[in-house]
Amino acid sequence: MVAEDTAAAIEVLLLEREIERTLYREAALLDAHDYRAWLDMLTEDVRYWMPIRSTRAADDAEREFTAFGDAALFDEDRQTLELRIEKRLTGYAWSEDPPSRTRHCITNIRIVERNGPDEVTTTANMIVYRCRLDTDEDWWVGRRVDRLRKVDGAWKIAYRAIYLDQTVLKSKNLSTFF
Repeated sequence: MVAEDTAAAIEVLLLEREIERTLYREAALLDAHDYRAWLDMLTEDVRYWMPIRSTRAADDAEREFTAFGDAALFDEDRQTLELRIEKRLTGYAWSEDPPSRTRHCITNIRIVERNGPDEVTTTANMIVYRCRLDTDEDWWVGRRVDRLRKVDGAWKIAYRAIYLDQTVLKSKNLSTFF
């Protein structure tokens, strides 16, 4: 019994480490502007969603974020993400000329659900810093919920929801990937 418990605990630790390494690799690719490699980390049916946050009274807190399918800052699939990246790589994306410098900090990664042997749902805290030109600086702080699926032996992102702590975004554009 103790050996089985130990083996199960080791399996969970190894899975957690594998997921952490995947998400850290993704952050490094985004900071290096390696968007094609980042796309390879997404499933073909990926959904990338960032709802709009509003300040609500305590008794209305469940409506703090827009619902899935309603207005959102991002509501994208693989095709729209590919189009954004291709436009950025042309050199004609004014919002990224000159390119932003970013730093993605991902912390408190937790597996919150195992959806089978090859799929997990995670939550993580994030801070994304962006500077552009000489004086433009943006900070986005929040939480992500990711569903990762193992495809051909590698973990890929099948779903991402980005919940920002801010209700008012002061950035001049929102071209950053989270």
